[in-house]
Amino acid sequence: MSHLCITGGSPLHGTVGVSGAKNAALPIMAASILAGGPVRLERVPRLVDVETLSQVLAELGLRADRNAEGSLTLTTVDPQPVRARYELVRRMRASFCVLGPLLARRGRAVVSLPGGCAIGPRPVDLHLRGLAALGADLRIEHGYVIARARRGRLSGATIDLRGPRGPTVTGTANVLSAAVLARGETTILGAALEPEIVDLGSFLVSLGARITGLGTSTLHVRGVEELGGGPYRIIPDRIEAATLLLAAAITRGSATVAGVAGGHLDAVLERMRAAGVEVEVALDRVAVGASGRPRPVEIAAMPYPGIPTDVQAQWMALLSLAGGTSTVRDGVFPARFMHAAELGRLGARIELRHEAAVVTGVPRLTGAAVTACDLRASAALVLAGLAAEGETTVGHVHHLDRGYERLEEKLNRLGARIERVSGERAARSAVSPA
Repeated sequence: MSHLCITGGSPLHGTVGVSGAKNAALPIMAASILAGGPVRLERVPRLVDVETLSQVLAELGLRADRNAEGSLTLTTVDPQPVRARYELVRRMRASFCVLGPLLARRGRAVVSLPGGCAIGPRPVDLHLRGLAALGADLRIEHGYVIARARRGRLSGATIDLRGPRGPTVTGTANVLSAAVLARGETTILGAALEPEIVDLGSFLVSLGARITGLGTSTLHVRGVEELGGGPYRIIPDRIEAATLLLAAAITRGSATVAGVAGGHLDAVLERMRAAGVEVEVALDRVAVGASGRPRPVEIAAMPYPGIPTDVQAQWMALLSLAGGTSTVRDGVFPARFMHAAELGRLGARIELRHEAAVVTGVPRLTGAAVTACDLRASAALVLAGLAAEGETTVGHVHHLDRGYERLEEKLNRLGARIERVSGERAARSAVSPA
């Protein structure tokens, strides 16, 4: 058991870089099943989720090798396995992205229904509907999706992936990956626009796939007989970048986040400016500065190009200190507010009303023992702890390690005071008064 012990009150200053995007790396790793040769992925972050997916791929016959520079090489050594078991897939929803590549490359797949963070219902019906349209016979038994390509190979089709709350990101990844080896042409309507999907498409094109329309809601795929291998560099993590920028703002500091794709952050930066944060964007870096309480703003997490749902919790932490009342909505996962109660332990005033959180800013937060309930909630609690008076102890930080590469080290580089503790000391910290 590990905790983060945070001594708040230190404004963040300086420059820090971001890692490769977790949400791009995972579907790209899964799509490496399609490759006809070794794939070398650069800028793959060292995360628990990456390790989990590496274990899934190992059981599917792929060997993963890290080199000293941090790149990850995936090589198929056994093309026969098709079963992704529950014990691994339940840990992380993105593991379900092996379904489409297995069907396209090996003609069969037996994949556990997914797990991941408890952030609300996330059905996979759109995934299955899209794969069925490509010619997959599907059934669910004992918690597994059992799929087989009719006549041994998928066939092109027109597929609509629009759901009640917008496009499905992982569904787009599964269907796009399956379509690249299908016979004929596939048109995907209502495709997700997220940069991570564009990155997956660019990766597949680098292997020899024929895809047009990347970055739009309509993708056209002309199936090919086989794909090759080769190197590919993952895009920067826009969620990590936004988290670091909001950390500087909540501490009333000034910091530069380097190595980013600024255009991926437009919606976040627009709302930061509205909240009174100074923002300066250069080619591959963003600088922010804040000297007082943020202004209250309305936040609505939406599919790209909107504010990401994965930044909603961090925004709520910042707005807890705003000079007025803000409203936070999540149009992707309306129930994703489990962090509100834990922020309340630090003194935040948050009321949940009909799929919205009304946040009445307070002059200060005070340190306390809190518990993370999911990946992004853990980041929000860390940010709140940075601004709170006294010491904050954040428990269950295994959630944090799923999606952030050494977050506390990067924050400490900017002047934060965070220590990771484990064992008996962590247990004492969790119950001691702040």
